[in-house]
Amino acid sequence: MEPPRNFENFLRLLRRSTDLLHEDPIREELFSVERIEEYAHHLAAELVVTRGPERGRDLLPELEDNGHQLLEVYLNLAAAIRAKKNNFSPAAEWFVDNFHIVEDQVRQIRRDLPKHFYRELPKLAGGELKGLPRVYAVALGIISHTDSRLDADSLRRYLAAFQTVAVLTIGELWAVAITLRIALVDRLRPLAGRIVSARLQREHADLLADALLVAASDPATTSDQLVRLVTTQLDRPEKFNRAYIVQLIQRLRDQDPAFLPVFAWLDAQLAAYDTNSSQVIQLDQNQLAAAQVSVGNIISSMRLLQTIDWRDFVEESCLV
Repeated sequence: MEPPRNFENFLRLLRRSTDLLHEDPIREELFSVERIEEYAHHLAAELVVTRGPERGRDLLPELEDNGHQLLEVYLNLAAAIRAKKNNFSPAAEWFVDNFHIVEDQVRQIRRDLPKHFYRELPKLAGGELKGLPRVYAVALGIISHTDSRLDADSLRRYLAAFQTVAVLTIGELWAVAITLRIALVDRLRPLAGRIVSARLQREHADLLADALLVAASDPATTSDQLVRLVTTQLDRPEKFNRAYIVQLIQRLRDQDPAFLPVFAWLDAQLAAYDTNSSQVIQLDQNQLAAAQVSVGNIISSMRLLQTIDWRDFVEESCLV
């Protein structure tokens, strides 16, 4: 079997944009429990730690930034809900309804990760995650290959398989809960940012669609004038946003035949990406479905971490 990709690629992949017109949402390959165990063997051999305790890179500044960004997303979406605006994806509703769980995770991480404890955790000696705790890499590994859907049995088997190659310290086992929470927050931040960005893009598309519908209601308006109205907003293909284009197409579809030249112009522009309006709509639907699943998995895993008895978990997992 071909070994999994190097772990050093994970952060770059997880934070890569998925707003492009021609790309599917970025996900790592989803593993079965058996494949997770095989992957743990590979990961344990690949992750090299420094010889002694080091201060390393601090995870908390990024956690604080993530916490602030997620709060801004929540306030943005909550304000839009209060204003009774439309264009809410299922993932956005999941996020708003369960944001209190996210806040609890951030507070718990701050409380349970004192500096002296963090310093004692073995740090990675190389790669993109150099200076970060090995156990954080271990947490990212299982979250990446389960689309953030955790269960206690798979987690136990993953850690047991890892330790057949490299034994985790007692401190690392106690830090599993903390680093899983950090990794879930890391995973949620770009998803939440894209949820807000897509909603705003759809809102902007609605403004253009409204203007086009008003213009088309005037018998004196020509098709060329409607196309020019679109080109004032979308004057070059690199400005195209998938959510914007999809919302515009869906608003104008089945409307006045005068919009046919507008659709023809859009498809001509999309051809620069080797795509068309039908493919972009399908891709957007895929993205919305994937985002809903991922956000739901993250929230469910955060709930799970609150229910596990970590004292028993550490005793069962400890080989030292």
